[in-house]
Amino acid sequence: MAETIWFNKGALTEHHLHDVPLSELADQAVRMKIESFSVTANNVTYAVIGDMFGYWNFFPAEGDFGIVPMWGHAVVEESHHPDFVVGERVYGYLPMGTHLDVFPGKVSAAGFTDMAAHRQPMSPIYNQYSRLNADPEHDPAKEAERMLFGPLFKTGFLIEAMFRRENWFGADTLIMTSASSKTAMGLASVAKDLSPKIRRIGLTSQGNLGFVTNTGLYDEVMAYDDVSALPQSASVCVDFAGNSALLRSIHDTFANQLRYSCLVGATHVDARGMNSAGASGGELSGPKPVLFFAPDHAVAAVQELGPKGFGEAVGRSWKSFLTATENVVDIEERTGLDSAATAFVETLHGQMDPKKGIIIRP
Repeated sequence: MAETIWFNKGALTEHHLHDVPLSELADQAVRMKIESFSVTANNVTYAVIGDMFGYWNFFPAEGDFGIVPMWGHAVVEESHHPDFVVGERVYGYLPMGTHLDVFPGKVSAAGFTDMAAHRQPMSPIYNQYSRLNADPEHDPAKEAERMLFGPLFKTGFLIEAMFRRENWFGADTLIMTSASSKTAMGLASVAKDLSPKIRRIGLTSQGNLGFVTNTGLYDEVMAYDDVSALPQSASVCVDFAGNSALLRSIHDTFANQLRYSCLVGATHVDARGMNSAGASGGELSGPKPVLFFAPDHAVAAVQELGPKGFGEAVGRSWKSFLTATENVVDIEERTGLDSAATAFVETLHGQMDPKKGIIIRP
């Protein structure tokens, strides 16, 4: 039996367990049994803007329902492909469920691409799977950290690369909202290593000040209520929080001193206002915010550095990040798809403790 969690795309707190008998495996296909995946704000973003960017299309459900994509590990349970044997483990994009059938193409020792017809219109970044036997990023002792931080870290890596490519738009300060988020931490770590002259300021809630400060990734940590006290200098802002009132406050504080405004994720699209208007309506002061779509920047980075060069650059920064954040987050394992759905709803409502990393074993 194959099980998945189906969410109502228009009301994400509504969900149910959907199960179907496993069908006969197609020729040249591989059936993977899902071992583990993480639940983070990244998964909420996939659901909230799923229709806008096609995230619901990777693992289709029916009608008003969809399956949320996750990042995790799986093992080959059955194979009708000559290059794959039962027992091989992979890492990549998975449904919130127990099984996934893929049609491997572009097969190498290090990985493959799922060539299933319905996945081809979407970004190829999400269709690529790593074969753990020859994966330079794989560390058996850090599988949980990879699931929790890996995709989010790469987004942070790509944001820093974009800013550095643009000479930071002439700014000397980087302001990050939701500084306790994993993507913000990734960006702060990469900027600390690769753009050390840029001052890193993290904004967070009063309750998370201690946690964010203890990461050691920021030059300065401030509460949201203190935005008006931010030091005035040429700055860029990366908004992970998705709160339009906060974004307006930052724009009003800096006005023309704000050289670039970047929107990342969309866990609170209604609060942010995707039309770049603030809480009280009207256009924001300073530059118009630009939504950052990581897959497009990933393709550009791979073209610029080459696949090998890009992989090596990410690998160096990833190892530095793991060292910097060791013991910052407590790993909590939960069992069963019901626990995955509960963790997703908790994250959707902002109830998840940033010091806790949730790993699901379905």
